[in-house]
Amino acid sequence: MRRFTLLAGAAIATLTAIVGANAQQPSQRVQVGVLECRGGASVGFIVGSVTHLGCVLRANGLPEDRYIATIQKVGIDLGITQESALAWGVYAPVERLGPGALSGNYAGAQGSATLGVGVGGNVLVGGSDNTIALQPLSVQGQVGVNIAAGLESLELRPGR
Repeated sequence: MRRFTLLAGAAIATLTAIVGANAQQPSQRVQVGVLECRGGASVGFIVGSVTHLGCVLRANGLPEDRYIATIQKVGIDLGITQESALAWGVYAPVERLGPGALSGNYAGAQGSATLGVGVGGNVLVGGSDNTIALQPLSVQGQVGVNIAAGLESLELRPGR
């Protein structure tokens, strides 16, 4: 238990540094909406994990735009989570994105800690010519036992 507490503290410190360092958006990007993702179980394999999520981009005045996400983590990732929910503010160089515009690959840093119900977060940049940024609006919610910190990649594909 003491080891878990120390690792959880390290993950939260990493997350705080990540969010603090990336809190400012470049002036050429505007928030175009919110990307909400939900997924099922995930198993951490010490040096990484893979998670699949269903996502929806919600933007004012536009129909929902659905995506399938694959998240790969590299770094410390120990444990099992039963479900996850994430939400990002989507920042782009234009105010309106067309259907499927978020499709592409994103990369960034992440950190999380879970014992029962847990929290985490990540900051990702990518998409079309690395012009889209995904900033956490709130912390990630998960259920299970897990500790993770490191680098993360996200692939978004058009969904149904």
